[in-house]
Amino acid sequence: MLISESVLREFTENIFKAMGCSQAHAALAGDVLIKSDLRGIDSHGVARLQGYVRLWEKKRINTNPDIKIVHQTATTATVDGDAGLGLVVAPFAMQVAIDKAAQYGSGWVAVRNSNHFGIAGYHALMAVEKDMIGFAMTNASPLVSPTYSSERLLGTNPMCYAFPAGKYPPVIVDMATSAAANGKLEIAQRMGKQVPEGWIQDKHGNFTTDPHALKSGGALLPLGSDVEHGSHKGFGLGATVDILSAVLSGANYGPWVPPFVAFLDPPDDPVGLGIGHFVGAMRVDGFRPVDEFKAHMDNWVTRFKSSATVDPNQKVIIPGEPEIEAEKDRKVNGIPLINAVVNDLNVLAERFGVNKLE
Repeated sequence: MLISESVLREFTENIFKAMGCSQAHAALAGDVLIKSDLRGIDSHGVARLQGYVRLWEKKRINTNPDIKIVHQTATTATVDGDAGLGLVVAPFAMQVAIDKAAQYGSGWVAVRNSNHFGIAGYHALMAVEKDMIGFAMTNASPLVSPTYSSERLLGTNPMCYAFPAGKYPPVIVDMATSAAANGKLEIAQRMGKQVPEGWIQDKHGNFTTDPHALKSGGALLPLGSDVEHGSHKGFGLGATVDILSAVLSGANYGPWVPPFVAFLDPPDDPVGLGIGHFVGAMRVDGFRPVDEFKAHMDNWVTRFKSSATVDPNQKVIIPGEPEIEAEKDRKVNGIPLINAVVNDLNVLAERFGVNKLE
């Protein structure tokens, strides 16, 4: 089913308002989710709305949070999200980073006591709009086993780096540090499909293509899948995100991260507050004139796009390019939702007295 951006945005905002969010917070949270769907990242868009409602029902999300800075220097800060929606807390933190960067050249903010923050790219792009380089990362539900381990100790722990360009769209490196994001498993489950080998291991440590394997003791694998293909590097990247997002901020880390997924319960022995994020902004003109940087970014993109390829019918894809193309298409033609997602959303509509999607 194709749903227009405006219809889906109104629906999402109404659900958040029914949960108790203010109009401003509902609009912001909805914008983060809709941006994900527009950019073709269906695993992190409105398909996740049911999950936020579930956490709210369990009183793990505060829809009227007192988000505040609890520690800061001229260029750094720690923000406490008061158990608010990460969709709202992370933009607050990024604005703090941008304000500090505007004055001092760079700003870095660690966040504790938050929840799932949607796509990292949304927050990093806030800095790009100000001719800054944006950074955003977060830890997540413990679903990933480190190299050689059978335990689930890390999240998919995405990281994003966003760079402004001139005539080209920004270059956006937005990726999970696991072989695949858990949202892709959820999509496969809804569609009744298997997943590629190398995404998951079963509880015995063997590769499996069953998207339900996590529910029976399996685990996602780090980026690289196995040590011969560099899974130790994926583990290292995931560890970096966990440490910056949580050990630095005072949030929960590793296996203590309160999960977003329904089949896991929060641990009884937390080591911090909520989940953690880490965001940053750097002024381009702190290093060279913005126009010069953008001109060379354009030159960088042009050269890579003109690269000789193994298959003459395949061109090099610049990081962020597929998402830009998806957004152009979906703004005009609508956002595609599979029937299982539409059904889930209409269940929420009935519960909260919101008009169903048709």
